[in-house]
Amino acid sequence: MSELRTFGWYAARVAPHLPKEAFQPVPSRLWGGLAYLIVAVSGITAIGVFDLPVIVNIAISIVLGLCYGGIGLFAHEVLHGTVIRNRKWRDIIGAIGFWPLCVGPKLWRKWHNMEHHIHTQHEHDDPDAWATLEKLQKKPLLRKIYKLPMWLRTVISFILLSVMFTFHSSRMFKTYINEFKPKDRPAVWMQLILPWATWIALLVWLGPSKWFFFYLIPLFIANAIVMGYISTNHRLNPITTVNDPLANTLSVTVPKWVDVLHFQFSYHAEHHLFPGMNPKYFPMVKDKVKEMWPDRYFEMPLTTALAALWQTPRIYHNHTELIDPETGTVYGTLGNGLDPSNIEAKKPEDREATVPIYSKVKNH
Repeated sequence: MSELRTFGWYAARVAPHLPKEAFQPVPSRLWGGLAYLIVAVSGITAIGVFDLPVIVNIAISIVLGLCYGGIGLFAHEVLHGTVIRNRKWRDIIGAIGFWPLCVGPKLWRKWHNMEHHIHTQHEHDDPDAWATLEKLQKKPLLRKIYKLPMWLRTVISFILLSVMFTFHSSRMFKTYINEFKPKDRPAVWMQLILPWATWIALLVWLGPSKWFFFYLIPLFIANAIVMGYISTNHRLNPITTVNDPLANTLSVTVPKWVDVLHFQFSYHAEHHLFPGMNPKYFPMVKDKVKEMWPDRYFEMPLTTALAALWQTPRIYHNHTELIDPETGTVYGTLGNGLDPSNIEAKKPEDREATVPIYSKVKNH
């Protein structure tokens, strides 16, 4: 089966095999967010109040970074409505969860829930989709960056994962602020300003050395955690004209304890099929999808996916191929010739013979 299907098409066929409670909110997951909050506040307090040895501050910084990343993933779940349904409390809890990453709940719902989930991997409409060769030609600065050797670009891009979520969220604010109704814009602005004001106030109050340990280092770690997932979610997959989660989304596998800490964010294709579902049931969704469409479901260990990202360029030559614009070297995407266990550039004859899959749309 090679034609594209919408996420609703899949969901309609999988949902009857799932228990009704899979679609109910699970308030008990608030305990996980509370645990992260307690550890985070305790870590900030310890660094802020006591003059601790540098090695202890570094250890606390690492823990705080894990907390900031974990509570950000928790906020993602809350703002999808899988924990509680009350919109006011979702916003409050989501804002707290995203406080270290300085993302407001209203912006997140617009950028992530509406635009990204509805238009996943669409060349023009998904705000998280990577650039195509056509777009690259229109961006002089980006063209200069892509004149660097691929290995150097790769090193830089992996280093930038430690700041990319914060940078991208700022771009999303600029992109979408004017699309909010005038009466809603003050709240969106306030949700941006308050977190930054909090962290800047703590910088002034406690000084740059303590701030470095309880915010800056943890922010880098949190960015790396979140972007480690986000980068592997879609960037090895093809660009698609129709939102087909089995074509444009990759699920990764991590140790069980990591899934617990990260609220099962690794089940990403499952999440795109049922964004409002309690993640506890994602393994059940995965089993059913693999049973019904074993040739379409993509999964691999997170480390393998990151290694594949390391070895391939990030510019789309067309919907199904990645290209190094400096050398013209072309690689396939998942489902289109990319073998994560043996990354090889496509030969000219292979490229000519390639017939892109996922070329038709079936909604019935």
